[in-house]
Amino acid sequence: MTKRFFLACSILIAGIFAACTHKPYVNPNPTGDASLCFERDILPIFVSECAKSGCHDAQRHEEGYMLDSYEHIVRKGIVVGNAAASKIYQSITGTAEEKMPRDAAALSSDKIALIKEWIDAGAVKDSNCAGICDSNNFAYNSGVKPLVEKYCTGCHSGSAPQGSVTLTSYNAVKDAVLNKSLIQCINYTPGYNGMPQGLHLSNCEVRQIEKWVDAGMPNN
Repeated sequence: MTKRFFLACSILIAGIFAACTHKPYVNPNPTGDASLCFERDILPIFVSECAKSGCHDAQRHEEGYMLDSYEHIVRKGIVVGNAAASKIYQSITGTAEEKMPRDAAALSSDKIALIKEWIDAGAVKDSNCAGICDSNNFAYNSGVKPLVEKYCTGCHSGSAPQGSVTLTSYNAVKDAVLNKSLIQCINYTPGYNGMPQGLHLSNCEVRQIEKWVDAGMPNN
C-alpha cells in the first residue's frame, strides 16, 4: 500500500510539473504600433544588415533565412508578439548560439530596439507611415547621415565593405557622390547598380540627398 501510494504521488507531481510548462508568451491581439512603419523603420535594417550579398539574400539565404521582404522575414525566426522568444532577435542580441551579423559589427542599440518594438507590437506589415519624410531637411547630420546609416552602412562598412565602398563618414559619402555614382545608384538609373539592393529609397528621401548635393554637400 505504501509503495503504491508513493508511486501514485510521484505520478501526480510529475503531471503537475508537466502541466505547468508554458510556451513563451505571445500577444494574443497584436495590433501594431502606430509609431512604427515596417517599410520605413524595419525593412531597411534587415536589407542593409542581413540581406546583403552572401548572407540572407535570395541567392544564399544562409541557414534557410531570406530577410529581404516582409513575407520572408516573418516566415521563420519571428514569434509574433514576443521578441525574446524570436530566434532572429536572439541572434542580433547575442543570446542565441550563433550571433548575427556574423562577420560584421553588431547592430546598434537603436536598431535592435526598433526590431524588438516591432516584434512585440505584433510584427505587422503596415502601420502609420504618414509624415515620414521632409525633403527640406537636407542638412548632412540631420537629414543625409541618418539615411545613409539606415540604408547603406550595413553593407558599406567594416574591413570588407561591399564593392570596396565605405560610407561611414562625411568624406566617404561625399566621395561616393563625386566618384562612385551614388546619386545614380539610389535613383536606380539604368546602367548603374541600384542601391540599396532590393529596396528603393522613397522619392522624398532621394530628394533630400539630391538637395544636399545641389547645395554643395556641406558638412552641416
